Amino acid sequence: MVHRILPTLFGLLLLLGSTSLAADRPNVLLIAIDDLNDWVGCLGGHPQARTPHIDALAARSTLFTNAHCQAPICNPSRTSVMLGLRPSTTGVYLNSPWFRTTPRNRNRVTMPQHFGRHGYETLTTGKIYHGSRVDPASFRTVGPRPGQRLRLDERVVTIEGTKSGLWDYGPQTYAEEKFGDFVTTSWAVEQLGREHDEPFFLAVGLYRPHVPWYAPQRFFDQRPADEVWLPEVKDDDRTDLPKAAVDLTNNPTPPSHEWFVESEQWKPAVRAFLASTTFTDAQVGRLTAALDASPHADNTVVVLWSDHGFHLGEKQRWAKQSLWERSTRVPFVVRTPGQEEGQRCNRPVELLGIYPTLVELCGLPVPDGLEGRSLKPLLDDATATWDRPAVTTYQRGNHAVRSERYRYVRYADGSQELYDHRDDPREWRNLAGESGHEAVIAEHAKWLPKVNVPDAAARAKTKRRPAVSR
Repeated sequence: MVHRILPTLFGLLLLLGSTSLAADRPNVLLIAIDDLNDWVGCLGGHPQARTPHIDALAARSTLFTNAHCQAPICNPSRTSVMLGLRPSTTGVYLNSPWFRTTPRNRNRVTMPQHFGRHGYETLTTGKIYHGSRVDPASFRTVGPRPGQRLRLDERVVTIEGTKSGLWDYGPQTYAEEKFGDFVTTSWAVEQLGREHDEPFFLAVGLYRPHVPWYAPQRFFDQRPADEVWLPEVKDDDRTDLPKAAVDLTNNPTPPSHEWFVESEQWKPAVRAFLASTTFTDAQVGRLTAALDASPHADNTVVVLWSDHGFHLGEKQRWAKQSLWERSTRVPFVVRTPGQEEGQRCNRPVELLGIYPTLVELCGLPVPDGLEGRSLKPLLDDATATWDRPAVTTYQRGNHAVRSERYRYVRYADGSQELYDHRDDPREWRNLAGESGHEAVIAEHAKWLPKVNVPDAAARAKTKRRPAVSR
């Protein structure tokens, strides 16, 4: 009898110890925003950006002013954040395939999955994975996922030059609480307000400012259309680009820049993007207010990030899918309990760092193989030495390397671009073909990924979804 009791008691003590340890760990509130570039007040990307709640969160946190995505397109960017791996390692370069359908990635452990395995309650709502996909292995509880367009939405603009039904913009007149991001946020606010038996990992994905750029009328009223400031565009900006750059960034999904200019829709579109951003900012405000009023206010790590940037005419193009600053630079804010407030870090950092950073902040074991670097040294001291740049990949073999001063781009055919952000923040002058920059190019080129695996789409088995254990 004694021999039977002892293992049971031992197991119970282990369980109680694990539960106690988990209870002492901080919660995580992960806020993902779709398609938001640096047009937020605290980053100064557009003089008419109004994002008071994101700015307030940044003022209480560490704001990474030189943060970049791993891919300038939704699926590979979000896959990279959740797996802690580069697109050149996963082979997920485009918006398909779903990583769970690929032999290389189907059994890899995602960030929320790792947290769930170590005593965390995992919850999500809105868009975390591309297409608002649900991964049962990642999240135990799934809230609303309204999607990019609602049945309530009515088309506003007649647009030429695109086959995508998502390209539209303007105010919608139905009740504000019925907007998708409002619904998503309301569910998350409820989760923040209740008690939890375990520490929680709550991931909230806000859709705007992804197209269509819809928001309540009041957010458009804040900016009269005739007062909207347009991005500064250089007419001959593309003359010094290599052919590979032109081909790679020839995105047929959005309308052309010429259409926006000739149809006098450039200002209305910029206005709608700004209005959608402010609407999303209001949802961030609701989330942070709910957290501050909750029992979890002093024991929750908050991370806010966008999956990539967005062009609104810069370099005479629209949308993402480029290796230039407008596509890769993103808002990125990390708030930890008891940290020094108002830190601004100018070091080049990657969204790839989210996974290892949260693991370290929450005291979890570090999974093998993560390619990102924990940002905790920079959270402790925003001026700490940082010896690596940020690397972004778009399709196989094409990469951008962003240091504090330079952006270096190498395409699969070997052609190059180099921009000096100290003198040329809009990336108007490609220095790669000019003499005197060989050492800078060599220094940046050494950070290019050594592995560029084949496109996972070639081997994806999309007809079935394999079961994945938690």
